[in-house]
Amino acid sequence: MNIPKFLLADNSQFPEDLFVVHTEFPSFILNIATDEVEWMDDLEAEDGVNLEEEVAVLLDKAYEFYEQEMDSFDEEEDEDE
Repeated sequence: MNIPKFLLADNSQFPEDLFVVHTEFPSFILNIATDEVEWMDDLEAEDGVNLEEEVAVLLDKAYEFYEQEMDSFDEEEDEDE
């Protein structure tokens, strides 16, 4: 099955929160409301890899995905009016 690299998720038990799920390694769930991250995979730096830099890039991409999705929703709402 092909799945997107990032997904938006919400849950009725957390009505104020919205999550971005990263489905590839290293997988994680980012709570947009609190900026908390839950890593689903163990993070171990490989030789020559700056783990902090790699994590920062992934989180930036997650926030960019969120912004793009919200912009897309806003555009759809504007078209419906």
